[in-house]
Amino acid sequence: MRLENSEHTRHPWLIHGITEDFLVEDVWALPTPGAGPDDFPTLLAVVNDGLQRQISAPAKALFWVRLKLGTLLRLDRDRGGLNARVPSLRERLPGELQEAAAARKPADSPFTFLYELPNEYAGEIANTTMHGVVHFGWVPDGAGGWRGQMAVLVKPNGRFGSAYMAFIKPFRHLIIYPSLTRACERGWRARQLNETQRLDKE
Repeated sequence: MRLENSEHTRHPWLIHGITEDFLVEDVWALPTPGAGPDDFPTLLAVVNDGLQRQISAPAKALFWVRLKLGTLLRLDRDRGGLNARVPSLRERLPGELQEAAAARKPADSPFTFLYELPNEYAGEIANTTMHGVVHFGWVPDGAGGWRGQMAVLVKPNGRFGSAYMAFIKPFRHLIIYPSLTRACERGWRARQLNETQRLDKE
């Protein structure tokens, strides 16, 4: 479910201090039925387990088209990325988090790790169109439980970057993010089932 941007900005998260010059592009709720206050690591495990492999066929097709367009238009060339066109946001982090990020083993993800806290996780990406951040937070769901929350923050690269973000907006809202949230819920429920079965065997 898509949320108002205020659902991201109202929380006292670290991410606000390092993305003051970024725009909040999207905020989405991530269903985590039965979650408690200490279950954020489980959400991150679901996300890192490869949500892109679990999304719908139309969403996968859009990722494929984006990859091909990126190659054709050279959107993802090295000189348009992190530490080339733009510096990494790691430089804005407190010293201890910079050290933790530097020591982090690279993951199989298009996003470069920024930081992880008990209720926050952030990664960044950059190309010739924009500098972007994906942020995951852990919040009360208002019904006695807890849920995940994903925010996408962007800093478009000039008019072309702004036009590109506007062009892909309908695809993100109608296909990509709804598919990702459904995949997240399926992954969450699968982990719950596996844990229940494990406990039953003990």
